[in-house]
Amino acid sequence: MTDETQELIDRIYAELETVIDPELGVDIVNLGLIYGVDLDNEKNVQVTMTLTAMGCPLAGTIVNDIKGALKDLQEFGEIKEVDVEIVWNPPWDKSKMSRYAKIALGVHES
Repeated sequence: MTDETQELIDRIYAELETVIDPELGVDIVNLGLIYGVDLDNEKNVQVTMTLTAMGCPLAGTIVNDIKGALKDLQEFGEIKEVDVEIVWNPPWDKSKMSRYAKIALGVHES
């Protein structure tokens, strides 16, 4: 992976940090919901993520928020299409959260 590609992926992650889980009030990156961001040769973005619970009624909202967060990068021609894939394996659990998210939500390490 080139430095330029890694820099763009880092910027995508930074934009994804602006997407707040409506139920928990913490961004989806720090919650550990983003499993990966892939960029193909045409600069199409594939975001692989999960949700805190299957059947989450806010899945569509979060996907729309992700696409909205990346819109500026699209408008400036840095990326093209954005596809969000929701997966359930591996299942999400509290261990995937960053220290920041655990503190914000009052989750204690056991």
